[in-house]
Amino acid sequence: MNWDQIKVNWTVVCDKIKCTWGKLSEDDLAAIAGQRDRLAGLLQERYGYEKEVAENKVDEFALGLNPRSEALHAVGANHHK
Repeated sequence: MNWDQIKVNWTVVCDKIKCTWGKLSEDDLAAIAGQRDRLAGLLQERYGYEKEVAENKVDEFALGLNPRSEALHAVGANHHK
């Protein structure tokens, strides 16, 4: 799922974020408001991740929200080999 989709579906995504990163509060999620850089910054602050690690974790999380398109992408990639 891309970040435009995440922003639009932020209230639904928040539940998944809370399950993944329980140290983030409701207030944190409200402040993030679908902004990728704010989420990465709070992960650095709450979990002590380095900037690059936090950004990678956010990207992995976003990819995990839409596994069907990942599977389709893998099939397409294998088809072109």
